[in-house]
Amino acid sequence: MSSSSPLPELPAIGFLADVESSHRAFLASYGRFVRPVTGELLIEEGKPQNSIYLILSGMLHVVTSATERPILVAQLGAGDSLGEINIFDPATASATVIARSECLIWCLSSEELDSFYEADPVAGLAFTKGLLKISCKRIRGLITKLAEGQEVAAIHSFWKTNG
Repeated sequence: MSSSSPLPELPAIGFLADVESSHRAFLASYGRFVRPVTGELLIEEGKPQNSIYLILSGMLHVVTSATERPILVAQLGAGDSLGEINIFDPATASATVIARSECLIWCLSSEELDSFYEADPVAGLAFTKGLLKISCKRIRGLITKLAEGQEVAAIHSFWKTNG
């Protein structure tokens, strides 16, 4: 008789930090766990993308080729997530995501999320609040980076015209 291994747990990390254990256990049954190996593409820039990913272990690089040469946008690890925008506004991926080590990642499609919301609206609200909290932190970080970039540009411009 063969035994099936239980699904890994969804820990209280990232956007699930404030979601109750029972809701995380129920949510785990809606997505799937993937185990990309080093060098494997999880998401490819320009390809359709309608899933959210929560990194449980491992390291990923987010790279964009929006400029002449590829740029490392982020290095992500346990507790980080990606795909939040496309889960609610499906489009093509704005960057490529590459596994830089063996990883364990939980993935949830927008269709699976819709089913989860219908099955457990209370847990769905906690899930959404977690996503919004993470998204707000990222927006604040981007605003800071933008302001710092503007400051550097102003200094360069000053020295360029007055130097």
